[in-house]
Amino acid sequence: MSNTAESAKTIYLDYAATTPTDPEVLKAMLPYFGLEYSNASSMHSSGRRAGQAIAAARFEIAQVLRCDPSEIIFTGSGTESDNLALLGIAHAYKSEGDHVIISSIEHKAVTESAQRLREEGFDVSIAPVAADGLIDVPALIALITEKTILISVMYANNEIGTMQPIQEIVSKIQSWKSSRGNRVMPFFHTDACQAAGALPLDVKKLGVDLMTINSSKIYGPKGVGALFKKKAVKLKPIIVGGEQEKNQRAGTENIALIVGFGEALKRADSLRLSESRRLILLRDYFIKGLLAKIPNAILNGHPKLRLPNNVHISIPNIEGESILLMLDKLGIEASTGSACSAYDLRPSHVLMAIGQTAEFAHGSIRFSLGKATTKKDIDYVLSVFPGIVARLSSISALTTKRNEKKY
Repeated sequence: MSNTAESAKTIYLDYAATTPTDPEVLKAMLPYFGLEYSNASSMHSSGRRAGQAIAAARFEIAQVLRCDPSEIIFTGSGTESDNLALLGIAHAYKSEGDHVIISSIEHKAVTESAQRLREEGFDVSIAPVAADGLIDVPALIALITEKTILISVMYANNEIGTMQPIQEIVSKIQSWKSSRGNRVMPFFHTDACQAAGALPLDVKKLGVDLMTINSSKIYGPKGVGALFKKKAVKLKPIIVGGEQEKNQRAGTENIALIVGFGEALKRADSLRLSESRRLILLRDYFIKGLLAKIPNAILNGHPKLRLPNNVHISIPNIEGESILLMLDKLGIEASTGSACSAYDLRPSHVLMAIGQTAEFAHGSIRFSLGKATTKKDIDYVLSVFPGIVARLSSISALTTKRNEKKY
């Protein structure tokens, strides 16, 4: 897919939803779609080779996370990893506590897992965030009780791009635990799916007990994720029926996807600093241009502490879906927010959590940049976007006048 602006070509600005598979990643995967087809649980030679391929990918991921390979659990997605973290911890430690805390802007994989726990009788607290999406750390710490077993705060938000101060949060939690006789709990989990390839994932420096990552956001294959879990932390599996992943996630492993995931994360981490610098320059240029050309637009998320590739704006009196359709006709692909909620007509819970009105929330659009994005692409979007907004605004104003006449 090309990213230049000429006719019949597409400008893809939805990298936060998913990324194309890197050709080198695909090359690493191909043998496992063909001759290397064995089950990694088999004891014969080809089965052992499959097991070795998984072990190699596990090692590559552990190298990036600075953890032991045994602390990596392969799953089918970031969503599954989030489910495993919340449900697995809650069910494993329910005899020691029944309280879980999440932030108000978590991905639905976390919020709906928390809702399931609430339905099971667990107490769930929601930690607030400021208007820029940064978590209110003192308010979060104030929610902790003697019964709190898990806290989950995402590393970087998938919609508005705000990056959370994970080390600071963990430090404050540790201080709370130390003041109460060096308690083991609450454990801390972070969803780092959007952070991978943009931010450091060193779990020791971050101080996290559990971390979710996936492959599709880092130019790897879809359908595979992982959960980092400290050795000392217990989990009750949510998928049973096999002994794979040391009895923590049953099911025959997809060797090709796991191999691709390992290769993708290794490559993404090696390019992280240089690509982030490039994307930040493009991002800030794009934001400056949008706000200059659309005076009533507002930028959502923190102006600086945001993902290098994230541009999220809201425009009043216009539906985001209408903007997307008109952009799509011009060969520009973006989104209104989380791809996992693309068909949900309710205003984004993330935007409502940062204090947006429903009017502004409905007029939101997220552009997310990637490897193939160029300044030429951004210039083209900036050249056509004001016209789209003007046209939709005039339609909205005309509709409002007609409705007023009816009454």
